[in-house]
Amino acid sequence: MNLVLVGRIVGIYALIFGITLIGPILVGVWYREAEVAHFLWPMVGSLAGGAFLWLIGRRRSRELSVGDGYLVVTLFWVLLSILGAWPLMNGFGLSPVDALFESTSGITTTGATVIDGLDTMPRSLLFYRQQLQWFGGMGLIVLGVAVMPMLGIGGMQLYRAEAPGPLKEEKLTPRLTQTARALWLIYFALTLACAGGYWLAGMTPFDAVAHSLSTVSTGGFSTHDASMGYFASPAVEAVAVVFMLLAAINFGVHYLVWLNRNPLQYLHDTEARTFLGFVLAMVALVGLILYLEGPYDRIHASLRDASFEVVSIVTSTGFGTVDFAHWPDFLPLLLIYISFVGGCGGSTAGGMKVMRVLLMVKQGAQEVRQLIHPHAILPLRLGRRIVDPRLARSVWGFFALYTFAVATLTLLMIHAGLAPLDAFSAVATCLNNLGPGLGEVALTFQSVSDLGKLLGVVAMLLGRLEILTILVILSPAFWRR
Repeated sequence: MNLVLVGRIVGIYALIFGITLIGPILVGVWYREAEVAHFLWPMVGSLAGGAFLWLIGRRRSRELSVGDGYLVVTLFWVLLSILGAWPLMNGFGLSPVDALFESTSGITTTGATVIDGLDTMPRSLLFYRQQLQWFGGMGLIVLGVAVMPMLGIGGMQLYRAEAPGPLKEEKLTPRLTQTARALWLIYFALTLACAGGYWLAGMTPFDAVAHSLSTVSTGGFSTHDASMGYFASPAVEAVAVVFMLLAAINFGVHYLVWLNRNPLQYLHDTEARTFLGFVLAMVALVGLILYLEGPYDRIHASLRDASFEVVSIVTSTGFGTVDFAHWPDFLPLLLIYISFVGGCGGSTAGGMKVMRVLLMVKQGAQEVRQLIHPHAILPLRLGRRIVDPRLARSVWGFFALYTFAVATLTLLMIHAGLAPLDAFSAVATCLNNLGPGLGEVALTFQSVSDLGKLLGVVAMLLGRLEILTILVILSPAFWRR
């Protein structure tokens, strides 16, 4: 393990983060806000610290090992959460724990918050929160992968450690730098299209840009306390639903659609097709129950709210137009459950990912068939593709660790002072990078104890890095290498 090289790469990411603070500074200058000063020292500190780490290791230029990649990714997300908290403490006057929670929630695209009164906040501070989610959505790691070869550093190990979903070896293009650039071009194009859609739907230019950043990143931060409910607009909700779904589909599929100029590619992809079918089924179920048992006298009204909330939850975005925690019957808990499914692998969405859930369902069905035909050879198939047994085992291993994390963190959240159901939903919303929960954490985490917020920080990082990356770092065998 080359700690000097690891430090150099982390320094590069600190430099990139410092440069990103130009965004909220320019917004503050445009709107003539004095809060611009809150970003200057964090910017100087990030640039200085990053430059120091980079200079120490500037003569090291070799390919990263697997262990180096995991360490860099873990250190980066922890460091970025800490650096991101600095402007929040300055601008919003948050305590260190609250600022760390808000920063981690932003950069992991969770969307849980400890801040209220957003409608009266300076726009530079609001833009900063939105920007945190946008960079976290695609991952500054992937951005760095695009430029690292220019600095003599290979990035494949970073890509493997950072990429969400079970199929981490797949690349869109032969060269990794081309893959990273293609991902960012698609991401940027979706963001521009989303901002244009919001503006045409009636948002102000600032709100349109700000919400496009948190929509395409499936982050869920808003510039208003009432979230998307502030606009009370079917057109705005329709734009949000479309782009939340697009952001939750594998970006590799978007690339193929663009390359082949064929939108039907979305239906040809097994995971995307399953995801869209699952969303449609959940919308129909939730809309029907709302119509039969809720305060809706027209089916189209119940389907409108069901569509928005189901898409928002399953994509782990967390925008809201209504408070689903007060919906009738089992609907609040059902929405928390579907957040565990999440979006597709290779997307900005959280959760366990549709591919993993689909593989577990298929393997469960195969085990039943194997009991009926014990001597039959039944390969596990995903579409026309035969799944490697090692991949299937890794999916079940991931599920076991995910379940263990939920159970353990829920017990600790109860110890931190939350009621059992509130504790479960708090863990689910943080681990799945969702945002809204139930009960005490339905709207904000403001009343949660400091211990509970720190547990939330741990859960958000575990969810963003899909548990295994951090567990690898915590393993004694990793350091013995």
